[in-house]
Amino acid sequence: MADPAALFAAFETTWPPLTREALGPLTYRDGAGGGSRVSAATLDGTFSPAALEAVETRFVADGRDALFQIRDSEEAFDAELERRGYRMFDPVACLIAPLDAFPASDPKTGYACWPPVAIQQEIWAEGGIGPARLAIMERVPSPKCTLLGRLGDTPAGTGFVAIHQGIAALHALETSAAHRRQGLARAMMALAADWARAQGANSLALQVTRANTGALALYSSLGMQQAGQYHYRTKPLSEFQ
Repeated sequence: MADPAALFAAFETTWPPLTREALGPLTYRDGAGGGSRVSAATLDGTFSPAALEAVETRFVADGRDALFQIRDSEEAFDAELERRGYRMFDPVACLIAPLDAFPASDPKTGYACWPPVAIQQEIWAEGGIGPARLAIMERVPSPKCTLLGRLGDTPAGTGFVAIHQGIAALHALETSAAHRRQGLARAMMALAADWARAQGANSLALQVTRANTGALALYSSLGMQQAGQYHYRTKPLSEFQ
C-alpha cells in the first residue's frame, strides 16, 4: 500500500495547480479556475494561528474565497477552521491498488491517446469538465494519456491518466449520460491499468467523493483500497470584509 505522502505527491504532480507558493507551514495554490483540488491551501508543516491568518490575508488580497484541504491527522487544524466559521464540504477517499489487480483490457472498449480529440472534450464538457481542467492536463509532465472509451462503435467515455514515481493517477473519468450503467467505467479502468503497465508503473490510484457511492462500490470491487482521505473547508470572501 502506498505511503499517504507519496500518494498525495502523485495526485499533486499529475493534477497540478497553475502556481503554488509556500507561506510558512501552509502551501497556497492558484488553480486558475480548475476546481477545488488545485485551488485549496494545505498544511505542510506545524500549524500556527499566525500562519493561518497570513494565508487568509492572501486569499482576501487575491479576491478569493478562503479554501483549505484537510488531510488525515490534521484534527487540530480542522478544529481551528471550524471554530473560525469555515464550512466543511466534499469528503474524499483516496484509493489505490496494484496494477496486477486489474484484468487486461478489451481493445474493442477503447484506447489511450494524447492529445485528446474533440469527442473527448465534448464528453468532459457534458460532465462539467471544461477548458480550465483541460489546461491542467496540458501542463502535466509526461508520461500521460487520455482514455477514449467506446460502447460498440460509439465514443462514450473519457479520462486522463499520468504517472509519478510509479503511481498512475486517474483523473476526470467521465461517461456520457446516455451510456452510463453499461460497464464502460469498469472497462476504462482496465484500459488505464494496461497503459500504466506499459509505462512501467506499479499501481493505479484515484480520488472519489464519498457521496459517489456507485463509484466507490465499483472501485472496491476492483480491489482498490483507501490509502488516504481529505475534505475541504471554505469561508466566503464576504465574511472577511
